[in-house]
Amino acid sequence: MIFKGRGKRAAGRHSGRRPAERETGRPAPEPAAPLAAPVPESAAAPALVIDALGRKCPIPIIMLADRLREVPVGAIIAVLADDVAARTDIPAWCRMKSQDFVREETLPQGGWGFHIRRTY
Repeated sequence: MIFKGRGKRAAGRHSGRRPAERETGRPAPEPAAPLAAPVPESAAAPALVIDALGRKCPIPIIMLADRLREVPVGAIIAVLADDVAARTDIPAWCRMKSQDFVREETLPQGGWGFHIRRTY
């Protein structure tokens, strides 16, 4: 069986180096760093804060589902809750509903703040 194109490569055609290295023998310069540092996702201010402190699950999730449509797609919603079940229920709800769970933060007065980005 004969395979076409399986022969030796032409000398200098592909040396395994980047184009700038082939011409000068030196490594190509690294791309310049961006001028402004990007804002991390976790630093974005929430467009809506839902206060569900003192309420047991599933009430924080029901409140989130009811008010999700109040913010535009791509906006962050913060849900404040102090029920321990919310720590697992809210991220699970985000996975089931294809919403982005951005982060969880501990609140100084007790409880947690859950940041969710609306995706649709």
